[in-house]
Amino acid sequence: MKKKFFAIATVMMIGLFGLSACGDNGKTAKTNTSKTSETATAQKIKVTDSNGEVEVPLNPQKVVVFDNGSLDTMDALGVGKKVVGAATKNLPQYLKNYQKVESAGGIKEPDLEKINQLQPDLIIISGRQRDFQEKLAQIAPTIYLAIDNADTWNSTKHNIQTLGQIFDQEQTAKKKIAELEKEITAVKEQASASGQKALVTLVNEGQLSAYGTKSRFGIVYDTFGFAPADDQIKASTHGQSVSYEYLLEKNPDILFVVDRTQAIGGDTTNNNVADNELVQQTKAGKDNKVITLQPDVWYLSGGGLESTHLMIGDVKKGLE
Repeated sequence: MKKKFFAIATVMMIGLFGLSACGDNGKTAKTNTSKTSETATAQKIKVTDSNGEVEVPLNPQKVVVFDNGSLDTMDALGVGKKVVGAATKNLPQYLKNYQKVESAGGIKEPDLEKINQLQPDLIIISGRQRDFQEKLAQIAPTIYLAIDNADTWNSTKHNIQTLGQIFDQEQTAKKKIAELEKEITAVKEQASASGQKALVTLVNEGQLSAYGTKSRFGIVYDTFGFAPADDQIKASTHGQSVSYEYLLEKNPDILFVVDRTQAIGGDTTNNNVADNELVQQTKAGKDNKVITLQPDVWYLSGGGLESTHLMIGDVKKGLE
């Protein structure tokens, strides 16, 4: 009887060990499959940003965006849900829906600790954050998408196409670029036919700066086709400091105004350029063609699908 008992017990133990081993094998197989799947989805793609060729994840799922033009392009391409962080305090009104994402710091000073906590797959920056690029790249792959003021539209298209590549939305990007080009062609032909000369200015707490071709707001001239009222302004990011007497001397047919103070905050008491007595003596003043451009679009954004569309709508007001 004892021998029989030990024999039965031995068989039962072997059976139990066998079931346990099968269970472990099943778990191991499942884990390996999961790892293989993760490896398959973590594909890389090489794109060209404003610094040169860079390798980034294909179709990243968690993105921190500091460049508002890139943010509006992502939104237009239908991949805005991938944004986990942005400079939320400096978002233009048309991107207000993204105020719900995590704040990744200021538009000029990223919060490195916060970004590290967000664990993004990709970080997108523009010129305002360029000094932090090296530190950001230590957290996640970082691309720098700038606008070339000497070739505004082509650099804008390049950035849109780059985002289309990264998020596997190349055909959508191509279609939307074609739609924008139709709008650009129409406004350019209208501006050329008008024979009117324009001047772009920025007002900041009562102080004026003027911008010419190949400058920060050069898109008005080189892309939208407006003839400059002053073709001697040196190209620069901050513009040429000017007086109201200068505006009367140049006497533009259309005066475009970007209110920096309204875009970022401050004293706007002396910012109503259209009310100035000297401005009222210009052709623009007499014909009610002192056009206030949407400050948050022109100063805080630009270079995106939606921002370019909004800019076209703004400059068309000068041709009405």
